[in-house]
Amino acid sequence: MRIVKSAEFSMRFSTIAPEDPGTWQPLLNRVRAADSAGVDRGVLTGEHVVFGEHLDNDGRPELGGRAGGRQPTGPDGHFLEPLTTMSFLCGMTSRIRFTNSIMLAALRRPVVLAKAAATLDVLSGGRLDLGVGVGWQREEYEAAGLDFDARGRLLHHTLEVCETLWRDQRASYSSPELSFEAIHMMPKPVNPNGVPIWVSGTVSPRPMRRLVRFGTGWIPWGKASDNTDDLLETIPKMRDAVSALGRDPADVQIAGKLPLVHDKHGIPMIEPTMDGVATPVGAGVTAVRALLPVPDDEHAAEAYIAEWMAAFRNATVSYANA
Repeated sequence: MRIVKSAEFSMRFSTIAPEDPGTWQPLLNRVRAADSAGVDRGVLTGEHVVFGEHLDNDGRPELGGRAGGRQPTGPDGHFLEPLTTMSFLCGMTSRIRFTNSIMLAALRRPVVLAKAAATLDVLSGGRLDLGVGVGWQREEYEAAGLDFDARGRLLHHTLEVCETLWRDQRASYSSPELSFEAIHMMPKPVNPNGVPIWVSGTVSPRPMRRLVRFGTGWIPWGKASDNTDDLLETIPKMRDAVSALGRDPADVQIAGKLPLVHDKHGIPMIEPTMDGVATPVGAGVTAVRALLPVPDDEHAAEAYIAEWMAAFRNATVSYANA
């Protein structure tokens, strides 16, 4: 099936493990293979800087979790820090973009985050996006000396500072959290507007205001992040909310999972899966994210990914070539 729509093919790479995997070499092999095979973007999954022991809170939407959500590891699970990991991966690739889903950006000092992200963006030739959200774990904020109940404002503040330092040659900023005058930070990111920010959240007032203010793209959260039908119902609501806040929703990119079709053995099938790509892309998903059972071996991984890439390109054509 061919559809006329522009969309990028992203691959999700797991950077977490329930216990010490012994080596992260298979991750590195898959990323190099994806770069060679022409994948548009690599998406690193998940972040926790530290863990408390109340992991059931991940299933509480009122705290920022998802209804029915369940952490894939215990409190001693291994989670790679995303900026460090993306720096390492950018250094061993040449063309693939990287982002994360999601970073708890408010846990970092804003000026240091701005510097680190700009540095990585410059060294990678502008291949960095940042996916940000507030998270659900009180203990994580408290361990960083931050107020969990103020996490929404803290994230907003963090992004304000980053944007200011990325944009202004002679930067000044004032808020209840922080003030500075005549501050210089170089180098700036490759894009004059700064490192692209993807905002994660539900269609509720605070995340939508954050999306309108900072977001290049939207990472759905809650049911819409896991279920294609829920995502298709939620996209128009997101657009209505963005429009009501004074921004053109056509400017907002949208991330969505590739709905895989499996055979009786649980193996993803390319053709039936691509027959269904029209549904999310036609609804507005611009960044199609695939979580595939890629082989550990780099050469086998490249051949496997290339087959999926060719099928995706055949299923999607850009408006410019229509």
